[in-house]
Amino acid sequence: MSADRPVYLRLRDMIADAILDGRIKEGDALPSVRGFAAEQGANPLTVAKAYQSFQEEGLVSVRRGIGMFVVEGAVYRLRTQAREQFLKDEWPRVAATIRRLHLDPADLLERV
Repeated sequence: MSADRPVYLRLRDMIADAILDGRIKEGDALPSVRGFAAEQGANPLTVAKAYQSFQEEGLVSVRRGIGMFVVEGAVYRLRTQAREQFLKDEWPRVAATIRRLHLDPADLLERV
């Protein structure tokens, strides 16, 4: 995570990573805003903004008085977004490094 990204986006990335890694599963509740804020040393309003982005994208559903829950299909959608971002933002630098260092892609695949 880049330190130049707004805090709410870094917090959002942390939750998205937890969903992608299976630590938070589809159907599970997100951590409470206050609890996650305390855990991360963040302002609850900043966490609420991060969570709002998930709601706006349709990745969570809100159950009033209970919390926010990861919807079915969220993992697929998050993974698709992450792949697109990687190929657009990170892959060109990785590919350039591979070429610059004359790395053999087959050798790289053995290390996966």
